[in-house]
Amino acid sequence: MVTMREVAGLAGVSITTVSHVLNETRPVAESTKERVLKAIEETGYTGDAIARSLVTGGTKSLGLAVSLVSHPYFAELIAAIENEATSAGYTLVLIDTRDSADSEQAAVRMLRSRRVDGVLLTPTSGSAALPELRRLGIPTALVDRLTLGQDIDQVGPENVQATSALVTHLAELGHRRIGLVTGTPGLATTDERVLGYRLGLGRAGLKWDESLVGTSLEPMLGSVTGVVVSDHQVLIDVLHQARARGVRIGADLALVTYGEVEWADLVDPPLTTMSQPVEEIGRTAVRLLLSRIADPERPPETIRLAPELKHRHSCGCHPTPASTTSHPPERR
Repeated sequence: MVTMREVAGLAGVSITTVSHVLNETRPVAESTKERVLKAIEETGYTGDAIARSLVTGGTKSLGLAVSLVSHPYFAELIAAIENEATSAGYTLVLIDTRDSADSEQAAVRMLRSRRVDGVLLTPTSGSAALPELRRLGIPTALVDRLTLGQDIDQVGPENVQATSALVTHLAELGHRRIGLVTGTPGLATTDERVLGYRLGLGRAGLKWDESLVGTSLEPMLGSVTGVVVSDHQVLIDVLHQARARGVRIGADLALVTYGEVEWADLVDPPLTTMSQPVEEIGRTAVRLLLSRIADPERPPETIRLAPELKHRHSCGCHPTPASTTSHPPERR
């Protein structure tokens, strides 16, 4: 295996100079840099991904900046992305954004320092990293949380019509006071599901009541007969709050939730959910990013993939075979 010492000897420089060229830790004269790069090419030095990137123009790696909070959805999404990237011959570099704009920007800059060929990003509220990626022309695809008015590749679940369908389902069962327990305010997914909730109310002839929308079930208890839960993490809190107050899900309170969990059919009663196509979202995100790397000038795509209703008992009725929304994935 070729060593950095051999590269340095061929280029007529010190090992330290080779390191500075590879890691850009100190300015090096252009003529010296050219000798080092020529030596790397002639020797086939592949001591690390940075060296390979200087010779080939790519590291065959993709960066993924996503929140690593305890969230089964993101765990499944990351697995799907890694599988697709590996199948395409790429390694995946994963950095935690902690769902914070500052941490997200630091994570993306760390990925840039690793010279990844492209970045997959689940943007935070008020993302500063996204404008930076666009300004620098780094191939990027957004995953899960989509942005309006942005010419960028992005893929995620359809949120508005799916949430509307959950509200409609409860209304068809006779519920007239339907609450919504939301996720983190300011996130694109939260905003879209609130919009879907309002759309569902309108379709059912029900009025918007701000007091029936919030991040906790507790204030709504006694005022609602049915509730839509907007994501996995909120669902845990809702179930704890209901148990603490002696509220029987499916009997005292009808419950439907956006997002499938692996234990949905193990609790009593089993949960009626809107199941996202997580694996397909992950695979599609990688394919979009690789297409962008291969053709930087192609028109950007926005793809929304339809969730599937998993009809169980928590809504207060007997389950029926699961049905998928009929419209195909949205592209534009």
